[in-house]
Amino acid sequence: MAKRRRLTPANPDFLGAAPETKSMAPLGGMRAPIADVASEASATAALEELSREMQSAQAAGRMIVSLPLSDIRLDHLVRDRIPQQGEDMDALLASLRARGQQTPIEVVALAQGGYGLISGWRRCTALSLLESEGVGDGTVLAIKRRPDDASDAYLAMVEENEIRVGLSYFERARIAAKAVEQGVYNTEKEALMNLFGSASRAKRSKIRSFIGVVSALDGVLQFPQSIGERLGLQLSAALGRDPQLAAALREGLQANTPEGAEEELKFISDMLARKTVSDKAAKPKKQDAPAAYATRDLRPGLSVKVHKSDGRLELSGPALTPDLRTRLLTWLEKQH
Repeated sequence: MAKRRRLTPANPDFLGAAPETKSMAPLGGMRAPIADVASEASATAALEELSREMQSAQAAGRMIVSLPLSDIRLDHLVRDRIPQQGEDMDALLASLRARGQQTPIEVVALAQGGYGLISGWRRCTALSLLESEGVGDGTVLAIKRRPDDASDAYLAMVEENEIRVGLSYFERARIAAKAVEQGVYNTEKEALMNLFGSASRAKRSKIRSFIGVVSALDGVLQFPQSIGERLGLQLSAALGRDPQLAAALREGLQANTPEGAEEELKFISDMLARKTVSDKAAKPKKQDAPAAYATRDLRPGLSVKVHKSDGRLELSGPALTPDLRTRLLTWLEKQH
């Protein structure tokens, strides 16, 4: 019978944790220097590309920037819009209070510092009014333009206003006249062709007619933009016929300042009506044209017409028989 073997308890020292072993280096603890160099180069290139893109966008007028209102020169260009402080300005102020500035203005950087306004006069004026009331932060959203010359700046202003609000004939004529006055264009024709090149020939002709009204009454009219096409063309024609009419209109408008557009238009219409009546009264009656010939009766049944232009004689009447004609011709042949 086999002997049983007694087993001794396990030694606790043999059951301890295995000795800790350390690896050569922690996984991922260090990066190769070439990776850092590549990363920095990529970041630098991306930053330079972004900087170039922003500069390009700003130069091309594709970036909206915030500028202090105090840096904007509103008188950089002669404005095409006649300043108004009526319902239109009230509506713009209400919109700016409720929604803020939605459309940026256009400016050009000036050599002496600051920015010259190209378009957005009403927005700048309204924002300045709100700033004086404590509304807003005294800045305006703007796009920086780089017009090649003054004519491009004037064209940009006209195009922006034609698209957004439309200009009256007086305002169109005024900006053309002022552009010539400022030396931007040499002649009125050149100004009209450049500023309103997309308009029809007939429309440019009407604008040119209004230049006479601008020359005579600019600065005196309170509501010039209210003068319609028909009245303006009549006024232009009347001013061309009578150089003294301009002085009479200016004197009357200065002596009796109209309270509204209707009153001013009525004054002009009445002056034109009185001028038309006066011209008709002073115009001499047309005399009958002098007779082209004189008639003389030689005897019953025979008369002669003496033509004044060439002295021609013309005999007629029942007494002019063939025998009489023959005798007259024979007699004439014998005359020397």
